[in-house]
Amino acid sequence: MRIDLSSTSHRTFVLVPLAVAAERLCRRKRVVHWRWAPLLLWGYLQYRVVGDRRVEEAGGPRGMSQGFPDRLVTDGIYAHVRNPMYLGHMIYLSGLTLLTRSPVAAGYLAGAVPWYNARAAADEARLQERFGEEYANYRAAVPRWLPRLGRARRR
Repeated sequence: MRIDLSSTSHRTFVLVPLAVAAERLCRRKRVVHWRWAPLLLWGYLQYRVVGDRRVEEAGGPRGMSQGFPDRLVTDGIYAHVRNPMYLGHMIYLSGLTLLTRSPVAAGYLAGAVPWYNARAAADEARLQERFGEEYANYRAAVPRWLPRLGRARRR
């Protein structure tokens, strides 16, 4: 398996866990807070399932840095948050941090949150250019990160 360090998913789901494992081995830390393990699964599956669905329904490449989708997806999880794939990364990293209490994981998460926010803002600006009023209406109705409980956007 080739690990591409420019790939966000390889960094989040391969490189950071390996760095955390190495740090824990060096510090001989063995305690794992298993109750947080479901966050890792949730974050990874959210990233993977949502990404596959977005490519299937909207076309285009998997990541915004590689090009544009052919159309917007505004239903399902996209009716609740505009960036569910990036949110999946942050959920996974939060789970890794809580599971291991690793300073490496915590530090990476602390840097990843503003980075994903900036990346989402750049992606959204590109989508606004591409899809115009359709995206502006979607953006006005659906929050970037945290869903509005009980108020899903209607198509």
